[in-house]
Amino acid sequence: MRRDYIGFTRTRADEHDRRSARRRSRRVMRAGAATLIVSLVGLAAPASAHVAVTPSTTTAGAHAVLEFTVGHGCGTSPTTKITIQIPEQITSVSPTRTALWKVEKRTEKIDPPATDSHGNKIVERVASVTFRTDTPLPDGYRETFELAVQLPEAGGTTLAFPTIQTCEQGESAWIEVPHDGQNVEDLELPAPGFIISEPAEGMHHHAASGGSRFEQAPGGDDSLTLAALAAGVLGSVLGGAALVRQRRRT
Repeated sequence: MRRDYIGFTRTRADEHDRRSARRRSRRVMRAGAATLIVSLVGLAAPASAHVAVTPSTTTAGAHAVLEFTVGHGCGTSPTTKITIQIPEQITSVSPTRTALWKVEKRTEKIDPPATDSHGNKIVERVASVTFRTDTPLPDGYRETFELAVQLPEAGGTTLAFPTIQTCEQGESAWIEVPHDGQNVEDLELPAPGFIISEPAEGMHHHAASGGSRFEQAPGGDDSLTLAALAAGVLGSVLGGAALVRQRRRT
């Protein structure tokens, strides 16, 4: 009996040690993931000085919502109008209406006509979308503008959206695209843009275009969630670096 009791005590002690080790491991993973996230966000921070575009997906052929962000004026002058030029590879555009901004679409003829993914003939396309307001956006305040589009079928394509920001005094033309061998970081007013990615094998366009909602199972390990979040942020930064390299080549 004494021997059995000692064995039971040792088993409980071993289990306690294993639980303590798991708790220490979780704390280390949380700290490491948080540090990585902060570091990567710090690297991405300078991009907020430009007019930027964030796509809901970059998958070739998918339907995406593009979110254009303006976070400053022309110098200190408030913004009154934003005009976004649509690249020729995109033929379908539906802007989102907002309370404070009037939306205008400018169309142009397509010659020769194009064919969409459903086999329909397209004879005109939206060449640009303009958002204008009677309530100017003050410098230092943030506004977003959304466009629903269907992305081109060709993966690896770089899409640029030259954007004119008109203010009460002056304007900023975010239209610069790097030439061969030129570093995009050297551009003063770079056009917002991104690269079309290849669809995963067996993935349908409609499946790639929507967002996903992930929930942690009860009793799950939140350190894994933090690590996954850090990996996702790292992927975003690496994707931005790929855009820089691609724009250098183009």
